[in-house]
Amino acid sequence: MEENLDDLELMLEEEADTRLGKYMTFGLGADVFGIELKYVNEIIQMQQIAPIPEVEHFIRGLINLRGKIVPVIDVADRLGKEPFDYNDRTCIIVIEVQGVVVGLITERISEVVSIEEEDILPPPNTSKGYVNGKFIKGIGKVGDTVKLLLDPIKLISDNISDFADKSEDDEEE
Repeated sequence: MEENLDDLELMLEEEADTRLGKYMTFGLGADVFGIELKYVNEIIQMQQIAPIPEVEHFIRGLINLRGKIVPVIDVADRLGKEPFDYNDRTCIIVIEVQGVVVGLITERISEVVSIEEEDILPPPNTSKGYVNGKFIKGIGKVGDTVKLLLDPIKLISDNISDFADKSEDDEEE
């Protein structure tokens, strides 16, 4: 039995290693963004969203994902970008951050890319909200292009204590 547990732990470590330095990239207009693959659970097609009254403007509502209720965020709206019409290329990237599962509505999926740590630069200071570090944790250089790497915690919540409280609750159980 103990050998099986050791094998399982080794498999989980190897799986985590294969995601290290990899980013799921997606497009919004002309920009390409990335989120660390370790946060991505799955990518699903756009589906019916049940609106929720009195929530932040960027929260589109809830979806039923195989019996689990998941809130969804329109990433373009969250980043203050031009809205886009949802179509057959529109996807929802389902992420999990510190036990919180959220869907991110994106205009289109690009690819999974590997970005070495030395190819990630800090975000520059500009007047734009999404590049001054509010949502962007780094700029990834991939060949002749750049990918704006998102901070998933800041993307899904303005209040970092939301996650601190959740983590504390989890530890108490």
